Amino acid sequence: MANARDIEMKLPSLDDLFSSQEERDDAKLKRIFEIPLDEIDPFPDHPFKVRDDEDMMNLVESVRTNGVLTPATVRKKEDGRYELLSGHRRFRACQLAGIQTLRCEVVDMSRDEATIFMVESNFQRTMILPSEKAFAYKMRLEAMNRQGQRNGATCGPRVHKSRDAIGDLTGESGRTISRYIRLTELLPEILDMVDEGQIAMRPAVELSYIPKLQQGMIWESMELESCTPSYAQAIRMRRLSESDKLTPEAIEAIMMEEKPNQKEKIILRGERFSRLFPPDLPMSKREDYVAAAMEHYARFRERQRTRDDAR
Repeated sequence: MANARDIEMKLPSLDDLFSSQEERDDAKLKRIFEIPLDEIDPFPDHPFKVRDDEDMMNLVESVRTNGVLTPATVRKKEDGRYELLSGHRRFRACQLAGIQTLRCEVVDMSRDEATIFMVESNFQRTMILPSEKAFAYKMRLEAMNRQGQRNGATCGPRVHKSRDAIGDLTGESGRTISRYIRLTELLPEILDMVDEGQIAMRPAVELSYIPKLQQGMIWESMELESCTPSYAQAIRMRRLSESDKLTPEAIEAIMMEEKPNQKEKIILRGERFSRLFPPDLPMSKREDYVAAAMEHYARFRERQRTRDDAR
């Protein structure tokens, strides 16, 4: 039989009991104000990018014509200014449209409550980049864990429960949430490549376990060779890093390997070939250099054959 204290009863508030729906709607309207833009600060470390793209220009035109139809959400800070929780795109649209104020609902929230609200409200966007998900999930998880610690919950199990709770809201598994959060440990240049679809999620997660200094060497190799590591190659580099064996030479050797999905190609290695290339020629240009040299040599052989035939 369940204990009485184990049964959570959802009781209506006094406002619900002694006010009509019309009065409650009116009370909400009283929290909506036209706030000057210069009194509103963006949310600290806001993970969602605001781009001046075609969609933004369409929003600017809508704001000019119709105003801000859906109020943004802000909370008042101790210094008297306001912190933007949702509506960063509407805020930017007002700036571009030359409108000096933003229609806002003012709410009373703690820092962690505001963080959770900010993440959840921005997840209504139609397109979210992997980097945006990564930092948003991390911020939300940290806020939920701090709330759990204040309520006396232990850290370990709480982390897993929090990830599962985020997954329930977003439709992604707790394991996927963890993978996204790992991306926050990537070098910004590599994280940009994830956003641009140049490197897949799983190899990127493996690279995130490698120290930033070595990630820098990997990024330079990717730029030089115009290629990215496969999942298996990323795992090998992570293991080499853990055993202090991930040198620039080891990275280059792995990156130069032929991947199963690559076309067959000739790889020239060793001093015999390397000394024939100009010292300032990037690795990514060697194939073009070899092709030009072979074409030049083919033309030389053809001219030589023509002279021999004329004798």
